[in-house]
Amino acid sequence: MKRILSFLKELKANNHRDWMQEHKKDYEEAKDEFKQVISKLLEGIGQFDEGVHGLQPKDCIFRLNRDVRFSKDKSPYKTNFGAAMMEGGRKTGNPTYYIHIQPGNSFIAGGVYMPEAENLKKIRQEIDYNPQELKRVVESTEFKGTFGAMTGEQLKTAPKGYPKDHPNIELLRFKSFIVSKDVSDKQLSDKGFIQNTVEDFRVLYPFNQYFSVAMS
Repeated sequence: MKRILSFLKELKANNHRDWMQEHKKDYEEAKDEFKQVISKLLEGIGQFDEGVHGLQPKDCIFRLNRDVRFSKDKSPYKTNFGAAMMEGGRKTGNPTYYIHIQPGNSFIAGGVYMPEAENLKKIRQEIDYNPQELKRVVESTEFKGTFGAMTGEQLKTAPKGYPKDHPNIELLRFKSFIVSKDVSDKQLSDKGFIQNTVEDFRVLYPFNQYFSVAMS
């Protein structure tokens, strides 16, 4: 990860196209290293989640270029590498295993981010009918010890069709269903990082599966 972290630090200090053109070789080397990381993670995740079988790093990695059309910040490049490993690839909106590499601000995450209206409806129906399974996952000692509590944007009131005093209203109010874990630069550079991350994603698997079943 040293090549990735070094490149991203330099990019943050020189976020313009002229610098990128001059350091294209450095970018390609860092990108290749990130592809290798994602390839190894896909191999590890595939041991317990068949949904990622057949995926290639290019199906998961996000572009470095920023869309600046509606942003006050006109910096042309992101200062992180990110990849969403999910059935069908990053564009599907399926439950994901996500990795975000950014010096001093790296993390892994998973779940469902801002699902489309129809999928959100299905997830809420599943929570209404079968809350016990989701609670069993997120309240387990291993899950909480790895990822803490579920986060994500929430409605201020009950979603349409559900009473305000619903016994699982706190879960139903979520609009995204996300968990995450911070990763230090030191941990990124550790020889065991890939295997440790695969094990964390193994803990995440039942969480993702709950939403996969709901959305299917």
